[in-house]
Amino acid sequence: MALVDMKDLLNHAYHNSYAVGAFEIVSLDFLKAVIKAAEDSRSPVILNVNDRKGKIKNLDLLMAGVERAARISTVPVAINFDHCATSDDIVNGIRLGCNCVMLDASDASFPINVDRTKKAATLSHSCGVPVEGSLGHVSSVDSQDNTSENAGPVLTPIHEVAVYIERTSVDFLAISIGTKHGRMQSKNKLDFNRLAKINGAAKIPLVIHGGTGLTDNQYHKLIDNGVAKINYFTALTEQAMETLKETIQDSQFGYMELFEQIRESIYNEVKRCMQVWRSTGRAAEVLIQCNLWHNVEHVIACNSESGDEKQIQQMVLRGKNDLSRIPGVMNIKVGKSTTEEGKYEYCWIIRLANQSVVSTLNNNPVYLSFANSILRDQSPEKPRINYEMLNEVDLEPALLIASHA
Repeated sequence: MALVDMKDLLNHAYHNSYAVGAFEIVSLDFLKAVIKAAEDSRSPVILNVNDRKGKIKNLDLLMAGVERAARISTVPVAINFDHCATSDDIVNGIRLGCNCVMLDASDASFPINVDRTKKAATLSHSCGVPVEGSLGHVSSVDSQDNTSENAGPVLTPIHEVAVYIERTSVDFLAISIGTKHGRMQSKNKLDFNRLAKINGAAKIPLVIHGGTGLTDNQYHKLIDNGVAKINYFTALTEQAMETLKETIQDSQFGYMELFEQIRESIYNEVKRCMQVWRSTGRAAEVLIQCNLWHNVEHVIACNSESGDEKQIQQMVLRGKNDLSRIPGVMNIKVGKSTTEEGKYEYCWIIRLANQSVVSTLNNNPVYLSFANSILRDQSPEKPRINYEMLNEVDLEPALLIASHA
């Protein structure tokens, strides 16, 4: 089943009265626990990545694991880059393998929020990647200051919802109806009357940030009023910390066993959420409605007429530097032929987020400058071929046939 288009995923949840959990991934232990819970529950899931405060070290390495886990999963998975603040964040999130991004300009005035989100949506949509916008501000429980982020919640203005969606073209809308990031000390009071009116005006999947600490009844009311994605993190860290405190003094637990216990506690909490949010058992029907998410590799073959190694190295460095700035380009590799009879000495392999980036690439001035100057100088004839990269699960039927032939 593997990595799927998140727009398809959330539209299915929205129209079928359930919510998909977006569980924040901060380590491989969180990743393993969330994926196992989703597979055992036969539930779709969203892997949330949030590096807004720069707390995740070696994000590139973690994202390699996140993308790999998504592609080999037996249930539908999407990867979301949460709380982007700038266009650079969006480009980086897509480069890392996320197939949805969330632009958070909720602390700005309405006109500025609209302007920034519209630009973000245009950029992201050019890569075929859906966008989550935010209207109304969800603050943090542990705030000790009065900055715009932590000054308190600003509830989503009902009269701005339809205008915001029309002007920005967002695919999903994160709203504020009383939740906070973190766990509130008293029972959360949510404005369900406001939510119902927002849902009537939006007509697109709604998102709740700050999902920890709500009752089952509150979750059900959220889902019944258009919420299709629930962000969930604080409770997972609490489970991990409680398990750590309980087991670290126990002599029977070694290092590996300790983290196995932590993964199990996260696993149990994720499974519980999936059951409450009605996503359990939905994997098969979701897959039927979702397009699989495939990367594309754009391959260019060329020769070096000069044979000057220094000039070739400069060409490679310049090409990588220029092309890596293009939205939707994930990585770039350059290969050199190992056979003398090869027609072309070098090949460029440019991995793109998906098929939508091909047309964007072909019209991008940076790419055109690269292709029409450097490559033209190196090779008058330069074939360019696009390959859609198959998921491993796509190959399973063929492999089974071959293994029994």
